Amino acid sequence: MAVLNILGAQEPFVAAPFCRSQHYDVFINYVRHAEGWDEIDGDGDVSSRGCLPLYKGKARVMAVASIFRDIDGLRAELTMERARW
Repeated sequence: MAVLNILGAQEPFVAAPFCRSQHYDVFINYVRHAEGWDEIDGDGDVSSRGCLPLYKGKARVMAVASIFRDIDGLRAELTMERARW
């Protein structure tokens, strides 16, 4: 994509930024970036080692974190890239 844009294609970059992190035995995947949010929604429980918090601003999902829910995190990333959130 970068090469095409250097050549003048002017294609938008649509990939959602992400971060994957491991803290001892806890894996956290974070998709997109939310500097601020109005509410945190989602399901699961951190203490049960399986949750998917959705960071929302103005009723729109701005970022998603997944803890031991890799497939759900990847689905959220794909949804964001396809601009459905």
